[in-house]
Amino acid sequence: MPSITKPIATHPSLRRNELGMTIRDYEGAMSTLCAGCGHDSITAAIVRALWEISAKPHMIAKLSGIGCSSKTPAYFVSGAHGFNSAHGRMPPIATGANAANRELIYIGISGDGDSLSIGLGHMCHAIRRNVRCVYVIENNGVYGLTKGQFSASADVGSKSKRGEPNRMSPIDPVMLGLSIGATFVARGFSGDKEQLVPIMKAAVAHRGFAIIDVISPCVTFNDHAGSTKSYLYTRQHELKATETDFVPPASEILAHIGTNGAVSVTMHDGSVVRFKGVPKDYDPTNRRNVIAYLEEHQGKGEVVTGMLYLDETVPDLHEMNKTADTALSKLPFEKLCPGVAELDKLQKEFR
Repeated sequence: MPSITKPIATHPSLRRNELGMTIRDYEGAMSTLCAGCGHDSITAAIVRALWEISAKPHMIAKLSGIGCSSKTPAYFVSGAHGFNSAHGRMPPIATGANAANRELIYIGISGDGDSLSIGLGHMCHAIRRNVRCVYVIENNGVYGLTKGQFSASADVGSKSKRGEPNRMSPIDPVMLGLSIGATFVARGFSGDKEQLVPIMKAAVAHRGFAIIDVISPCVTFNDHAGSTKSYLYTRQHELKATETDFVPPASEILAHIGTNGAVSVTMHDGSVVRFKGVPKDYDPTNRRNVIAYLEEHQGKGEVVTGMLYLDETVPDLHEMNKTADTALSKLPFEKLCPGVAELDKLQKEFR
């Protein structure tokens, strides 16, 4: 049980979606994460996206592994199904659940430690199988639950809170996904909810595995000078691959980003973000060109965000295996188990 329970009462002026539900109906328990944690901003984006598309709570399945990120499913859609797996084992759990019931919306919440270290192999196979799942990596470059050790996504030269620099090359989930055939790849920043919401909505609509790498600064162990996963560093090096007109936090800062140049936006803390619109020749369906574009700007120390790659031509897990259109969990026993005689016929085909 959460230490603080949210009040049941809702304000009568709250807007309702097509199901007659308010955004409060898509919230969960009170967060126990550190105040200011970027993960809570991601939660808010997920809540908003699911409310806007009028997703039925009982048709949502939330899954996670172990880590600060894996607490996130408790904080949205309390009426959904949920499963908290072992460290790094969320992808195979999601695969099995999807195989049994293809009708649910699967949202997997993971972290850079959970997905890029112990769970790396499992995530890669979920990508290969193109399991229909929204897979959010809350990426902060550290192991927050175990006092801030570097994770596999920590950049070379990034300093820990104790001052030592990271010397190992990072694993970039975006480049990894693109290299092994991911069909939906996006990157966001936890401080840019207005960009994250449409990305989340697009991921739910995608008929396959949708990776969303979200840079989410850790306010306790990785938001200090020298860290390349801090709020300030991300704001100063972020490069937009999609247009936006809202830059949080605090009060709104509006900016129009054209396609022919760049615009500098001064944040409330005085830092300056240089945004650049998508070039006219940018094609999010051309995998090779997307990789080249990302490598070019990565070399400049820029973080490219937005909807980066999309391929709707690849069959998903069920299409590849030619499973029934009806969820296997709804098929009668007689169809799932055809009997000894039919199994004997099948056995003879292999002799």
